[in-house]
Amino acid sequence: MVAVTLPDGAVKQSQAGISWKEFIQTEIGEGLARNALAVVVDGTMVDVSTEVSESTIAVVTPSSPEALDLLRHSTAHIMADAVKQLFPSTKVTIGPSIDNGFYYDFDSEHRFVEEDLTTIQKKMKEIIKAKRSFNRRDVSADEAKQLFGKMGETYKNEIIDDLGETTVSLYTHGDFVDLCRGPHLPHTGFAKVFRLLSIAGAYWRGDEKNKMLQRIYGTAFFSKSDLKEYLDMLQEARERDHRKVGKELDLFEMSDEVGPGLALWTPKGGVIRTVIENFWRKEHYRNGYDIVYTPHIGRGHLWETSGHLDFYRDGMYSPMDIDGEEYFAKPMNCPFHIVLYKRKMWS
Repeated sequence: MVAVTLPDGAVKQSQAGISWKEFIQTEIGEGLARNALAVVVDGTMVDVSTEVSESTIAVVTPSSPEALDLLRHSTAHIMADAVKQLFPSTKVTIGPSIDNGFYYDFDSEHRFVEEDLTTIQKKMKEIIKAKRSFNRRDVSADEAKQLFGKMGETYKNEIIDDLGETTVSLYTHGDFVDLCRGPHLPHTGFAKVFRLLSIAGAYWRGDEKNKMLQRIYGTAFFSKSDLKEYLDMLQEARERDHRKVGKELDLFEMSDEVGPGLALWTPKGGVIRTVIENFWRKEHYRNGYDIVYTPHIGRGHLWETSGHLDFYRDGMYSPMDIDGEEYFAKPMNCPFHIVLYKRKMWS
């Protein structure tokens, strides 16, 4: 027998060798067991199929803070399964949950288009309706590499090599298998409310030297009303997109000749910008601020002193050679302000 402590401090004795799902059913209640998505065991979330242990637990349900990430990560797996069924030659890479949903990156000969999202969603609904269990299996790294090697999933083997671990975990639902730390939903049937949103390009591992992959974004919720609220918000955001509004009102122009994100303000935009800047200055003066102006470039020595060159040189603009000395476009204002502060004693 093992002692299990519940969130309210109550201690339950459990038979060893059973799963958390069975423990919840017998010791807490059938209703909670039906809604149990995972279990937090001594601070770590695990699958409900995991064997009980002597610990302090909390049951994760759809109303728990951790539930959305769990749902979205599992839905990403379901999407990858659907893509593999529809486009078998596709290679899968990574598919995490993110703040507002999930994505999965694919290496596919098929060029995904918006119409494909509807087809993929339909296949996902079939997988969800089947309520296929998410099953975890811990195997040696070599065994996992042999499996993925036979499947042609070269990206998975690269990830395994980078992990440098002797044992890895695999998750399966139906015939789909993926390399994953988990945990996951008990079965696919919990992921009923979802929507695929868009397609984008993404370099493997975020490195432009690597192959360009295709990323499919989606989101998932536990209720249709939450999904509708989110989709309505996205629509509102699209209507107010500065790129759309700026073009419609002729406020600024973007040009590839100039560079991405570099705005050319039109006369109308210039008026609005001036009004905003004047308001900004007035409010700062009214609240006791002073205004200073500093250059847009500075000697390399300044950025060495501030630490920027040591830590962020790869993310800064390339230096300019001025009279044999390196100058850099400023990554921030602080070093200039410190030089201004150093010009005299203040106390």
